[in-house]
Amino acid sequence: MKRPTILVLGAGYGGLATVVKLQKSLGTDEADIVLINKNEYHYESTWLHEAAAGTLTPEQVRYDIKRVINAEKVEFIQAKVEAIDVNEKVVTSSAGTHTYDYLVISLGFEGETFGIPGLDKHALAMANVKAARQIRDHIDYQFATWSLEESKDDSRLTIVVGGAGFTGIEFLGELGNRVPELCKEYDVPFEKVRVVCVEAAPMVLPGFDEELVKYAVGQLESKGIEFSIGTPLVEATEEGVKIKTGEEEFEFIKSRTVVWAAGVRGNRLVESSGIENMRARVKVEKDLRAPGFDDVFVVGDCALMINEEINRPYPPTAQIAMQQGDKCAENIVALLKNQPTSTFVPDLKGSVCSLGGDDAIGVVFDKKLTGTKASFMKKVVDNRSLYMIGGIGLVMKKGKFDFL
Repeated sequence: MKRPTILVLGAGYGGLATVVKLQKSLGTDEADIVLINKNEYHYESTWLHEAAAGTLTPEQVRYDIKRVINAEKVEFIQAKVEAIDVNEKVVTSSAGTHTYDYLVISLGFEGETFGIPGLDKHALAMANVKAARQIRDHIDYQFATWSLEESKDDSRLTIVVGGAGFTGIEFLGELGNRVPELCKEYDVPFEKVRVVCVEAAPMVLPGFDEELVKYAVGQLESKGIEFSIGTPLVEATEEGVKIKTGEEEFEFIKSRTVVWAAGVRGNRLVESSGIENMRARVKVEKDLRAPGFDDVFVVGDCALMINEEINRPYPPTAQIAMQQGDKCAENIVALLKNQPTSTFVPDLKGSVCSLGGDDAIGVVFDKKLTGTKASFMKKVVDNRSLYMIGGIGLVMKKGKFDFL
């Protein structure tokens, strides 16, 4: 009898967690597990801000997929997913067509520009590890060029970061540490550099404790970071960005470096898959299946789940994606054994936001943390995610141990 095929699309946190759990739970004769990913490596998307700022190398934030999968149980296909048709049960990739008995969509996020003119052409986004490398190299190039110019263009030393959410603040924290190093490396006066955070919302880090937010802003401002809050970015050009400062008032900030960190959406392939979705995110059933499709699961950034206590979606975090991956694998195994699936309930242990180096803010087990204690917990969280996927060996190779 033909073994059922479990097809997993994407090797991000959710997809890789699904595959690792499946390969532990199933024998080689129980199912064919197939993983498709466009790169031969997984990258820690929660570390991209460090690679973009240059405080970590791109190589430090990624590892080979083959390092953590069992080749006897999992077939890995390096290919780009091009189309999903859940009605015909067919996935098309650059390697050909693929059929399945169970499908797991875990294709991650894409940047959301909200239709702001020029943003797609003139802003950089931390979409993946290659994009993070581009941001790092672009910033280095601007500093180097300024130092060589006879007629100094100070807009080369102005960095605009769009968004004061988690990603934006963590990137600003790394920039706060990296800029003095760049100034020393390229003989640039520190006072010439300007880093501006532009945020349309009236607050920094929405959802975080007010006291912790105040601490974070204070720490970043002490490193020279400027905040322009409640000022929507309305246009990006080659020369800089226009922000709205009042009812009919605007300001233009001249900048050669605009980094957009203010919005994400699910992978756009979801929109043409035949599954009902909102901005490429699927409001999944309680067991993580797509509505109307008993053989399709959605995890990670493409999945939308409502926190019924506050009637708002859970944030698309790595913590939740990995937990979804575990539950998804558990439910697929249950279906293979003709057993009922179970409900996914996030186990939120807390949230920590890095401010660069040995500084951070966070709430862990309902306890508020700042400074080195919060930074320690951030590194523990990062190392734990590595351990859950690749065990102690991966932690020793890729983990963070600069706790002091």
